[in-house]
Amino acid sequence: MRGLLVLAIALAALLPAAQAEGTMRERIKARLEERRADKGGLQELQVQGRKVLLHLPAGYDAARPAPLVLAFHGGGGNAGHMADDANYGLQKKADEAGFVVAFPNGYSKLPGGRFATWNAGGCCGDARDRGSDDVGFARAVVSAIQGRYSIDASRVFATGMSNGGMLSHRLACEAADVFRAVAAVAGTDATSSCAPSRPVSVLHIHARDDDHVLFGGGAGPNAFRDESKVMTFVSVPETMSRWVQRDHCTAPPQRTLDKPGAYCEAYGSCSGGSRVQLCVTETGGHSWPGAASVRRGKEPASQALDANDVIWRFFEQASR
Repeated sequence: MRGLLVLAIALAALLPAAQAEGTMRERIKARLEERRADKGGLQELQVQGRKVLLHLPAGYDAARPAPLVLAFHGGGGNAGHMADDANYGLQKKADEAGFVVAFPNGYSKLPGGRFATWNAGGCCGDARDRGSDDVGFARAVVSAIQGRYSIDASRVFATGMSNGGMLSHRLACEAADVFRAVAAVAGTDATSSCAPSRPVSVLHIHARDDDHVLFGGGAGPNAFRDESKVMTFVSVPETMSRWVQRDHCTAPPQRTLDKPGAYCEAYGSCSGGSRVQLCVTETGGHSWPGAASVRRGKEPASQALDANDVIWRFFEQASR
């Protein structure tokens, strides 16, 4: 009995030190998590087992519901690459305009989600071949963010590059109840059927000299290592024609921008106040117009147009 008492006294003496050590470990862990979240102004969420990087704009106020933009990376990319402001500048634009921006990661078999793709219908890669439910995933991402932060449900948008742009088109077809408008860059409509639940605004941005997703349709020669992982891409004119019909736009297109190296044209009198717009750059290849840098060996992005400015202006107009 006396031995047990001595042991109890000894444990009691050690308890404060153990508690202090545990508290210190918790503090260190919390601080590391804060630093990880603060790196590049990003937080990391897990949605359906996939990484989603999230950036709250400077001055975010929970008392004022903010717009939300989902930005989908290109095929073979990942959320981190899309989130890097050196590549796309979307965090900076979010701070300027006051919207929350999320960078979801596509389907990938690799640790860390590298070389990921999206199931946009006819394209692309393992996501398409395995029937990844990326529309359902996008819905889940929006729901998860709405559960954590104050989001204006009437101002939820999607944008994307290449395969991510194709997914944006698919979201307009299958999730118009969630996304008020979408903007696709260098990725045409890859759906085989489309019946939006309501009129949805669509912006498409493309370079005439895109050597991956050809402006006139088809996949560029030598642009993809395995052509079976992509498709014969729909042309830009056909993509626009589809949306003009879907949104029942009756007025002919009008130039809203015309400058050396780029132009934009908008289709008028569309159903439900929706908007359909096309912006074209003469150069820039398969890239994000206005981007400061591109992948090694690629043609520099066109500077005749700033995609971020054009996209956000379109989203603002679509939400009026």
